[in-house]
Amino acid sequence: MISPARANIAYLYTMTLMKGFEFKVNSQATRVVIERGVLAGVGQLAKGEAGLADVGRVALISDDRVAPLYSAAVVKSFEQAGFEVELIVFPAGEASKTLATAEMLFQTLADKHFDRSGLIVALGGGVVSDLAGFVAATYKRGVRFVIIPTTLESDVDACLGGKTAVNLPAGKNLVGAFHQPALICVDPNCLTTLDARDIRAGLAESVKHALIASPEFLTWHEQHIDELLRADPGLMETLIERNLKIKADIVSRDPFERGDDRMLLNLGHTLGHAIESQCGYAMRHGECVSLGLLGACRLSHTLGLLDIQIVERVETLLRHLQLPTTLPEALDADKIAASILNDKKVVAGKLSFVLLRDVGDPVISQDVTPDDYLQAYRSLIG
Repeated sequence: MISPARANIAYLYTMTLMKGFEFKVNSQATRVVIERGVLAGVGQLAKGEAGLADVGRVALISDDRVAPLYSAAVVKSFEQAGFEVELIVFPAGEASKTLATAEMLFQTLADKHFDRSGLIVALGGGVVSDLAGFVAATYKRGVRFVIIPTTLESDVDACLGGKTAVNLPAGKNLVGAFHQPALICVDPNCLTTLDARDIRAGLAESVKHALIASPEFLTWHEQHIDELLRADPGLMETLIERNLKIKADIVSRDPFERGDDRMLLNLGHTLGHAIESQCGYAMRHGECVSLGLLGACRLSHTLGLLDIQIVERVETLLRHLQLPTTLPEALDADKIAASILNDKKVVAGKLSFVLLRDVGDPVISQDVTPDDYLQAYRSLIG
């Protein structure tokens, strides 16, 4: 069964805030601010715009790669706004996104007598926001939190949507909860400390949003390849804002992924997550998404949905953005299949797989067979 999905998903936002916007999930508002240098003002933003003036204490959660770069500025900003701040740091990397790390964070908060009136702030990339958000969603049955993303992958995707999770050996993001942040502060200046590989990895999520939502945005990527690869500061602000508005529109309509809308954000992720877990997280998330996007496009063509010219166009764009379009070596196909069958989109034994009919015209199929997705996977082996 293939269910229709909207083409050219509209941008939805209700209130201009600095260089950002506000959107609501049910009655809860999330404020998004995108501005260079905003790290220095995040404390005042939390106190004022985000309505968190009643917070007494802040638990700032970061990893040991990001904390040395930005935690001092964030701590200073919150302290100047009148908050008491505790910094908690864990080892960087996907390998830390586990129940064991979450337990360490829970215990640290308990040892410090952190209560429900406090605020958890995630400072870092997607691993930090997923893990800190999971802790915020579950510690004492939920406390408020703020996200300060520091990678392009997180800037354009992971920071928004309220999905929090940890990984299991069986697969990625299998334990988690929905928990919306009160405030998201994106400072594009943080991108200056990323290496080129991390910038490229973030661009894969942006291509995904363009493919599901906007033919014009896909063309925009093609027209700005050089500026994107060198992370031109002005262009990055535009890139981040356009991505987050696309995602905010989808999330506001389907916050808990109970319909088809939010599932569209998983284009490229079913296969991408399987590759990511089976390579032992040796590749960046965005690199695996790049492979997953191409695999999904090829599968869409094989099933008679997508013109081969679109497949070739996507492959060309990914290559020009210096993202992987082939796997350097084969992974165990049986383990890839097992990872896919553990995907969160499997319900009653049926996998929902996001495909494309055209740019801006995604569909969800429950008729994709193991032979189909393994053929797509094998097409990626270089």
